[in-house]
Amino acid sequence: MVRWTDKERSTIRALWEQINIDEIGPEALRRVLIVYPWTERYFGTFGDIFTVTAILQNSKVAAHGKVVLKAVGQAVENMDNIKDTYATLSRLHYEKLHVDPDNFRLLADCITIAVACKLRSALDPQAQAVWQKFLSAVVDAMSSQYY
Repeated sequence: MVRWTDKERSTIRALWEQINIDEIGPEALRRVLIVYPWTERYFGTFGDIFTVTAILQNSKVAAHGKVVLKAVGQAVENMDNIKDTYATLSRLHYEKLHVDPDNFRLLADCITIAVACKLRSALDPQAQAVWQKFLSAVVDAMSSQYY
């Protein structure tokens, strides 16, 4: 279990309030697929995602990016219980989707980059440290049901 200071909690919540799920979610997932093209294998039902242009224009990629960021919102709401919050989702990614858990870290990095690009000065080094601690807890929770 991660211990959060009051300052960390307020920083995470303040950042989250500034995040537009409809923008950051698609941007983060697009970035994952472009920068780490081997991740395309997990999205076989999304149609053509084999070029940058196809990824940028794919509505399923955009929609799933929003789903991913909404799930991050669940962690914001349940900071003291992130592992339990994500237990079912972790199990799904392990047992049915067979996602390599290292990809959760790659996605977290891309979320941070997308947030930094959008929020700029709001994600100063101190806020980034807290944000990355938070996303590390999310990654750990998403990997928790892997054996």
